[in-house]
Amino acid sequence: MSTFTLDNPAGVPSSPHKAFSNVAVVPLGDRTLLMLAGQVAWDDDHQIVGVGDLRVQSRRVMELIGQVLAAHGAGFQDVVNLRTFLTDISRIREYGDVRAEYFAGIDPPTSTTVEVSRLFLPEALIEVEATAII
Repeated sequence: MSTFTLDNPAGVPSSPHKAFSNVAVVPLGDRTLLMLAGQVAWDDDHQIVGVGDLRVQSRRVMELIGQVLAAHGAGFQDVVNLRTFLTDISRIREYGDVRAEYFAGIDPPTSTTVEVSRLFLPEALIEVEATAII
């Protein structure tokens, strides 16, 4: 018997080959842990939006994270950790500026950001995982 459920909320692109779920929902008594899969800036047809534009890609990633959170009654105020993968760490300020918009007025979560040589889609400049507790 599983103590968690896996979900792909409507409106959020999921793996075209069913290789992953967008979120694991783990009950913790009176709270729930949400573990979001890494989100990239893709559209419903699995095409990267904002090719070459880290700000556009960052915004799309945050929109997708927001949609997954909302589907489970959560918001950015419930995020406790972000893990960010950038293909060019020298552009971190572009991502940081966009990210700050989504955490304006609330305490920012813990965070790890690393540079990677590439992501699973060649045009993707960023991938972000999130963990939330509601």
